Amino acid sequence: MADGQLVDKNILKTLVPANALNAENFQELAGKAFVEELAPGKMVFKIGEVDRKTTYLLEGEITLSDDSGGSSTIRGGTDAAKHPLANMQPRKQTAKTKTACKITRFDSDLMDILLTWDQLSGIEVNEIQVDEDEEDDDSDWMTRILQSQAFLQIPPANIQAMFMRMQEVPMSAGQVILKQGDDGDYYYVIKHGKVKVTRASKTGAELTLATLKDGDAFGEEALLSEAKRNATITMDTEGTLMRLSKEDFNALLKEPMLSWLTLAEAMEMAGNGAKLLDVRLESEHSNNGLEGSMNIPLFMLRLKTDSLDPEVQYIVYCDTGRRSSAAAFLLSERGFESYALQGGLMEQGPEPSA
Repeated sequence: MADGQLVDKNILKTLVPANALNAENFQELAGKAFVEELAPGKMVFKIGEVDRKTTYLLEGEITLSDDSGGSSTIRGGTDAAKHPLANMQPRKQTAKTKTACKITRFDSDLMDILLTWDQLSGIEVNEIQVDEDEEDDDSDWMTRILQSQAFLQIPPANIQAMFMRMQEVPMSAGQVILKQGDDGDYYYVIKHGKVKVTRASKTGAELTLATLKDGDAFGEEALLSEAKRNATITMDTEGTLMRLSKEDFNALLKEPMLSWLTLAEAMEMAGNGAKLLDVRLESEHSNNGLEGSMNIPLFMLRLKTDSLDPEVQYIVYCDTGRRSSAAAFLLSERGFESYALQGGLMEQGPEPSA
């Protein structure tokens, strides 16, 4: 049981991938990082368990053993201890303390949500390219949004249902549409008017990231990742928005654009020329990335899409499927044929060869 003592933040900053979180999300995690003290011979977890916990060894020695009789020892303070212990679900190994130990455990979904939120901290918009000097006051917002790559994969019936279910919302200049840190509730398309995208810096200053206008869409990433809004969006002018509820967005847009694969299916496709794309952090990828995979962290994906081959199929993966679903959606928006690994690495068995 947790003894109530929080893990020293200097130690927490050495753990992967917690050490990559921004200050705000790191503090959120640090407030839930309690030390557990275990005597020698105590079970930490055993083969077959599904506990949805990410466990780190802080001090002492722990023995990991598997069904085949193989075993290894992890010592606190080593490079191996900077990574989660045997982080698969259901557990593929049994962990037992060899000496008196100190460990800490996080809720795996909390860790992954914080990582996803952190890595989706760019501009939360569909990047529809429009000439800034172009006069498009008379353009049809429906036509513009349908020209996005995102809608090429959506069944016509879904698009029709989307337009029918969208709510028209009149807005006044200066009105806040969504606020950084809030929960995601709607997907928005600008029918008429201009909006400003801003984000609070660590110093509290407001940074303007973008100005959007008729036909531009925003708000999808918080819905995809189950994370908080990563920017504030305010009406720059009087205008009208069309909004789609989270439930309708998931049913009509998200699901048709996401294709899931089992690990066996992914490896078979990889053997036939598809590329495995790890969207976790570099430190996570180097620890247990799938053989032959390339690594582009989610937060870098927008900047790196130009380096990807549009003729190649991409299979994206992470630990749980949360970051990879957001990545697969972003790739689909940009016209790539992409797939996501069902359940992520945590729910896979031993890695088959590509």
